[in-house]
Amino acid sequence: MKYLVTGATGHLGSKILAEIRRLIPDKEIVAGVHTPSKADDLRRQGLQVVQVDYFNRDSLVNALKGIDVFVYVPSKSYDSFTRITELEYVIEAAKKSRVGHILAMSFIADQVDDPFSLSAFYGYLPRRLAESGVPYTIIRNSLYADPLVSYLPELIELKNVIYPMGNKALSFISLEDSAKAFAKVATTRRLRQNGKIYTLTQGRNYTMPELAEVLTEVAGHRIGYQPVSLDEFGSIYDDNGEGHMLSSMYCAGSLGMLQELSNDYKTIMDHEATPLIKFLKSRLS
Repeated sequence: MKYLVTGATGHLGSKILAEIRRLIPDKEIVAGVHTPSKADDLRRQGLQVVQVDYFNRDSLVNALKGIDVFVYVPSKSYDSFTRITELEYVIEAAKKSRVGHILAMSFIADQVDDPFSLSAFYGYLPRRLAESGVPYTIIRNSLYADPLVSYLPELIELKNVIYPMGNKALSFISLEDSAKAFAKVATTRRLRQNGKIYTLTQGRNYTMPELAEVLTEVAGHRIGYQPVSLDEFGSIYDDNGEGHMLSSMYCAGSLGMLQELSNDYKTIMDHEATPLIKFLKSRLS
């Protein structure tokens, strides 16, 4: 068997790669990277490294040759058009290279009436894979819990959670737990079912006052809930051009589209995902 993990030097892809290495021999693993110079350390560890340029058809076909399980982590882009175009190249290359199975990353904001700026891609992904003829499994992540750790000093200074969420809740999963589930599904035939869609969440979700209570306990500073408007939130966090994407995501959240809960993590891993408060305390200790 040959497993290709894309985004192998990125936030999620690197963690999936590390977890897969715990489960199968390195000789069965190919690390896919966009910038080969960033993968020198992986090469020194003896891993095979290939360049994966989603928009270079010939390069993509070559990277996928001989691959039995292709772990597809979409590139970081802020609009559905770019990601859908990327997906079309991925499917075309997978078919030409006769990839055995695609394990694709998705996100819970994929409803047909979802205003999130990437919801069209996430809604398109399962439909396009279903018609492609390539065997596939999809794992939908909830919100990553990890950014809360780096965000905490700002929240302490603000004294409030400011997400424009109204009375709706958010569901979370840590990058580490997500990566463990990806690795387990990728390397376990009974879990890698064609057409299967898993959703990864912790055991409960949090309204913003509830989230503020958790952060208060973890930080040791009183944090309340004082939301700003969607426009203001987008303006505050637009340093890297992410403002509209983030505000549209919390717009979806304010409609209850980010509070989904699932037992799929336990189905995959045979235990619950790490609770939010335990995760935060472990990262801050």
